[in-house]
Amino acid sequence: MPDEKLIYMNGIDGVTGQYLLPPMKLSDVAALAGGEKREKNLLSWLSGVWHKISTPHLGLPLGVDPADVTRAGWGIVFLKDEDPAVIAALQPLIEHRRKQAGNDALVKVLEYRAGQEWQEWLDGYGVAPGSVQPTKVPYYLLLVGDPARIPLTFGQLLDVEYGVGRLHFDTPAEYAAYAASVIDYETGQTLPNRKEAVFFGTRHPFDAATQMSADHLVSPLADGIPAEGTEPAQPGVAEQWGYPMRKLVGPQATKAGLLDVIRPAKGSKPPAFLFSASHGMGFPRGHPDQRSSQGALLCQDWNGFGNINAGQYFTAADVPEDASVHGMVIFHFACYGGGTPERDLFIHEPGQKPPVIADAPFLAALPKKWLTHPAGGALACIGHVERAWGTSIISGMSGPQIQTFQNAIGRILIGQPLGYALKDFNERYAALSTGISNTLEKAGWGDKIDQDALATNWIERNDAEGYVLIGDPAVRLRADELAV
Repeated sequence: MPDEKLIYMNGIDGVTGQYLLPPMKLSDVAALAGGEKREKNLLSWLSGVWHKISTPHLGLPLGVDPADVTRAGWGIVFLKDEDPAVIAALQPLIEHRRKQAGNDALVKVLEYRAGQEWQEWLDGYGVAPGSVQPTKVPYYLLLVGDPARIPLTFGQLLDVEYGVGRLHFDTPAEYAAYAASVIDYETGQTLPNRKEAVFFGTRHPFDAATQMSADHLVSPLADGIPAEGTEPAQPGVAEQWGYPMRKLVGPQATKAGLLDVIRPAKGSKPPAFLFSASHGMGFPRGHPDQRSSQGALLCQDWNGFGNINAGQYFTAADVPEDASVHGMVIFHFACYGGGTPERDLFIHEPGQKPPVIADAPFLAALPKKWLTHPAGGALACIGHVERAWGTSIISGMSGPQIQTFQNAIGRILIGQPLGYALKDFNERYAALSTGISNTLEKAGWGDKIDQDALATNWIERNDAEGYVLIGDPAVRLRADELAV
């Protein structure tokens, strides 16, 4: 296991072939955490609601099952001045959800005005933070529009209490294609995929970051965890929920191996679920490949630091026309695998404005390609909109911590709506934010605090905050109907 006093962040620079950021000392991370300044009202709100959202009902009225879209409600959020062609392209999905719910009061078309904060937006619909009222603002919310106008942080903060997904494509035709794929999957007589979960993880012999993610995330998720002391053995998450499992780790985690997953042999179907853990590619602001390749998956083909070329990483352009991804749920643990913010929100000097890393925030090209594939799109893709902190899976205080991943993947595999399936990440973000706020408050009083614990919690909080669901949060696998 790598030195636990060094903090590894996934991500490789597409120009230099080096880490986007070199490993950091835990003490340096503690200094960054100690200088954090978040809005007091935000921290107060997180502290006030995280206990509520960790209950089975997540702030919904008593008796409303959050996993039941027809009871929890579904809403789509458009920019106030959204292109009418985009709204028209998604109208079939809106009507589909209305038909499912059988109650127009629980399916809403909502508006967002550029610049609104999450509290202001909720207030406009008569909803107080900490209380979900489905007939006013449904639990499942699909945000539609450019992240430059509907900020990533807006969705992340709503996601603490709601099941949030988002879409942003370049053309109305892509929105229409995604809507058609979802409707076809949910209403079709046959299913396009089989009951199988695939775990794909690079492990480079020269790279501590991927050694960590392969050994302490991918392998335990796929194979399970052996008994230790008084703790019983745990099966792999796929086995636990009755799915055959396929694992591609280390030498098997190549571009060709990934292509084999999405382009199965004739007469076979692709898996229902794909999880990948790898470095995500990063490019400097203004680089011609940033929009097309930021967050691309660096495969086992990479042969060492200082050497990098497009043949070593998997981009949207590498998805072939004959790929079979219809009906899949895809989860990428990779830097920028879901998208990129405008500013580096985490690694900057306290008191200084975060540096600009992109001309504008954007969703990654690969998930967008998954969802709009001409042969039928994936249901959704889960990814990270910042760096993925590899060390977040190995707490410096208590060793590997993957229950959040186990719970999320388990919920996906049993067929729960994806916006609800990811709730553990949102609860973790809120709980850790509350803990950090309390620690920093005590430091302000002059109390001695555990700097290592502060740094570790800060990393874990940042990682949990960064996950985004690209796609309709109400989609789910038809788990009971999948055949091996």
